Amino acid sequence: MPAWISLFRLSRSAPILAFACAFAAPAAMAEETSLPYDIVEPAGSGIPGSGEVPEPPSAGYLQRGDIDDNILLPTRGDDIDDDDESRKWARDYFAVAAGVMTTPSYNGSDDRTLLPAFYIRGRVSGFSFSTRGTNLQVDLLRQRRGAKTDIKFGPIVSLRSDRTGRIKDPQVEALGEKKLAVEVGAMAGISHTGVITSRYDQIAFRVVALKDVSGRHGSWAFSPTIDYGTPLSKQLYVGVSASINFYGKGFGRYYFDIDPAGSAASGLPVYNRAGAKGGAGKYTLGLASAYALSGDLRKGFVLIGGAQYGRMLGRIADSPIVSIAGSRNQWLAGGGIAYQF
Repeated sequence: MPAWISLFRLSRSAPILAFACAFAAPAAMAEETSLPYDIVEPAGSGIPGSGEVPEPPSAGYLQRGDIDDNILLPTRGDDIDDDDESRKWARDYFAVAAGVMTTPSYNGSDDRTLLPAFYIRGRVSGFSFSTRGTNLQVDLLRQRRGAKTDIKFGPIVSLRSDRTGRIKDPQVEALGEKKLAVEVGAMAGISHTGVITSRYDQIAFRVVALKDVSGRHGSWAFSPTIDYGTPLSKQLYVGVSASINFYGKGFGRYYFDIDPAGSAASGLPVYNRAGAKGGAGKYTLGLASAYALSGDLRKGFVLIGGAQYGRMLGRIADSPIVSIAGSRNQWLAGGGIAYQF
């Protein structure tokens, strides 16, 4: 048996390390793992709040709420073959990542902007938590030691910053900036380790549901995601993912409809179909990878990188904000470094 394979005998999958809200793809890793990983969807970025939400000075630097942020830092895999019978829950860990990503300047734009990417993740007494850009989520279902199947459920608080600043297209800029939207909701999912290539790869399915509570778009967003990840060696991990985003009528109306006043200011035609009916607004396909600088994905510093392709759909894709001033095709890419302990 190759030496590196034994390193994964104690392992439990981890989702892939991607970027602060950038792509989506899961992973499976060893107990003391330091991998990049975890895939999924789209939701926002955020912090709780009530009433008016203060605008940060550089809202344009916030990671967009519609970036698929599920290829993220690796969870700390638990031991499948752990002999420590005294420990009931998966081991505690803490991980951080930072880097940069290039993304459309708004959801549906054909202009690009460079943003900082950051990520924090951890687990304490079996309870997992993570931040993805300006999004915070907590898994309220404790992860048991050595379990190959893991069920997740918990709350999410997210801050959606789409079109809150740094809009490069002059016509879309003439429509006016939007205000930050605070969204709250829940995530639920299930993952299983050891499915295709080995006992260490992982497949996962999850859904995220969010509702605006700040009175901005006043609607909802819903995103199912499926992802798969596997270690190719002691140093290298890869993951892929796919997701689709659904939006309510208020979301389409707020971000993609154009009223007569907006048409007069921007030169774009009047459009009201995005807010006429909720439905699928975008799908995404992601690829991410991680490479251990220490030679061991389970510890130390790890280089991470990924790319995501998205396609705007339906009434949202037909909006002049996308079809005339922007593009239905949406590309993201990013890279950085992570450390787990």
